[in-house]
Amino acid sequence: MKGSRKVGLIVLGFFAVIGIGLGLLFGFHSTNSKQSHPRIVATTYAVVQIADKLDLPLVGVPTTANKMPVRYKNVTRIGSPMNPNVEKIASLNPTVVYSVTTLKDQFGKAFSKRHIKPYFLNLTSVKALEKTVTNMGYRYHRVSKARAALKEINSAKNKAHTLAVHHQIKPKVLVLMGLPGASYMIGTNHSYVGNLVSLAGGKNVFPSKNQEYIQPNDEAIKKANPDVILRLEHALPKMVTAQFNQVFKSDSMWQTISAVKKHRVYDLQEPDFDATANMRAAIAINKISRWLYPRDGGTAQ
Repeated sequence: MKGSRKVGLIVLGFFAVIGIGLGLLFGFHSTNSKQSHPRIVATTYAVVQIADKLDLPLVGVPTTANKMPVRYKNVTRIGSPMNPNVEKIASLNPTVVYSVTTLKDQFGKAFSKRHIKPYFLNLTSVKALEKTVTNMGYRYHRVSKARAALKEINSAKNKAHTLAVHHQIKPKVLVLMGLPGASYMIGTNHSYVGNLVSLAGGKNVFPSKNQEYIQPNDEAIKKANPDVILRLEHALPKMVTAQFNQVFKSDSMWQTISAVKKHRVYDLQEPDFDATANMRAAIAINKISRWLYPRDGGTAQ
């Protein structure tokens, strides 16, 4: 009787071990499947650019006027980056939803109501972009593609640095971000364009300890007297450009600024420029570098 009980226990133990093993196997397979066949939703164009460089599949992309990469031409549009359609995103059964840290406070709650936990990528600077691309390269087994993408950015940074070191005086730069239907904000060294200025060897006339943007002040701008003005028009560029032109024409203060007098005012638009870092950072650095240190005296776009 004792022998039969012992055999029974051994058999039960054997099947228990097999069951645990199968559970772990299927659990691993499920996790691995998510990594091998991810269902990724990109809510901003900057994230789409990263996914394109890393050859990642997407099941949802933002509704944007920017030219979508061919591979994502027929992918479901999920609304604008500023106001994504959470219901539509949920219907896509995503394994991960990517946005950017600068939009976290804006619609984080809307996602939590649908039990969706978006991952906010840090794209506040070129350095942050490089770290994000590297991490995603490892996560999705695209390390070589990530390195290739970053090589282009590093090359642009080195080229800009080489050009800047030959000049003893850094040009003073004013960064403005236009707002549709309103006026503009001043971009500090902590803004993305401000970071590009730094990498290109310029001096931001409005540095800050922690703020990305600050309210404009005519007297402070006049006192700073920038050599170069960069006007970011990342949303509704035609409207914002018209607004900028009207302000610069109607406000006599601007006619006293060195950058305006010498026609060194440049308009920054998508896809090369945006409020957050993106995979066209190399092009952006090269352009600003040429504007700050022109070979022919520099003229506006």
